[in-house]
Amino acid sequence: MAEEAPAPGKPRPTWRTHPLPKRLALIAIVALGLWLWKATDVPERQLIYRLEGDDWGDVRAMDLQVLDSEEHIVKREERFFADGPPMEVTFKVDLPEGTFRTLLFLQVEGREKRDVVRGRLMVGEAQAIVVPLRLPGPSR
Repeated sequence: MAEEAPAPGKPRPTWRTHPLPKRLALIAIVALGLWLWKATDVPERQLIYRLEGDDWGDVRAMDLQVLDSEEHIVKREERFFADGPPMEVTFKVDLPEGTFRTLLFLQVEGREKRDVVRGRLMVGEAQAIVVPLRLPGPSR
């Protein structure tokens, strides 16, 4: 009888033909992308207005506007109060480091026009920015 030649078997897998290195490379690229995305993300900060004085009980609404250097509104938020605001009013804002202009419009009970409090906001590394605030007198 004639000898049969052995059937060629599968070639032995090497590290170059194994699918794991390709998957690891893809996972590493995705992880690096996620890390870069989070590293360049604008942090959320707390802008805390600490209300000083006794006249705040008549305030019924606050409208905060944060403007960038080109006067574009970066953040706008309104708050309404039935019995006046608490002694600290906190706004969550996504702001990078820098200088911003703030406009705080206050609706006081018994006054037709809203009072405007203008300010500058210096944002550094801190996550909380505390701004002491006194209620302006009635405008004429």
